[in-house]
Amino acid sequence: MPGIVAPLIVHSVPCQNYIQIIGESLFQRAFINTLSFTLVASFLEVFLGVLLAFLLYTRFFGKKAASLIIIFPMIISTMVICAVWQTFFHYDIGLFNYVLRSFGLSPVGWLTNQDVALFSIILVDIWQWTPFAFLIIQAGMSSIPTELFEAAKIDGAGSSQIAFKITLPILSSQILLVLMLRTLDTFRLFDKVYAQTQGGPANATQTLSLFIYREGFSFFNFGRVSAASVITLFFVSFLALFYVRKLLKEEE
Repeated sequence: MPGIVAPLIVHSVPCQNYIQIIGESLFQRAFINTLSFTLVASFLEVFLGVLLAFLLYTRFFGKKAASLIIIFPMIISTMVICAVWQTFFHYDIGLFNYVLRSFGLSPVGWLTNQDVALFSIILVDIWQWTPFAFLIIQAGMSSIPTELFEAAKIDGAGSSQIAFKITLPILSSQILLVLMLRTLDTFRLFDKVYAQTQGGPANATQTLSLFIYREGFSFFNFGRVSAASVITLFFVSFLALFYVRKLLKEEE
């Protein structure tokens, strides 16, 4: 009997970790925050990247300078970006609250208000990684033969028709690719939260990566860490499989 009971106990501990983690409100909050951040940040970054690529597609004076300014945030260290944006978000001396006070509005606790803290971090990520989407979409647009646009104009197509019926369908693979890359990257959000809010206020910016980090390096609950990591891995794998299947269908 002892030889039979012992393995049952050993194998029941991991199952208990999964059940405990899934039913825990802090893990649920971390999962919802991570998913919300991923969906909002990745879609807005791709949308803005596409918009900027369209705006800078035509030749004009200062185009190279504008492109350099756009991609500049992407080459800066994340910690430096977080330090700069923390000064912008500062309640007393921050740029954003200075603008609000100038219009007679009340200042906002950008990183201390539960309702806007996650949005503030999303804003930082959008500023940093929209250039990544812009570069990929711009490269895709540069590969489109100009003869297609000229033929469409001869047939009487307007700018909106060319954009929505020719350009965007051709760029669908590039858009899907950058959306996949940004989705998988934003889902592992850690550095911006750790540097700016530490998961607060009141776990409003708690993420899965931060949850796993604290359970492992602060509380040394390695069983819970393993369970949370496996759950995260399965979900990320599901997202990756979804995008890969979409990409493969685009290529058919």
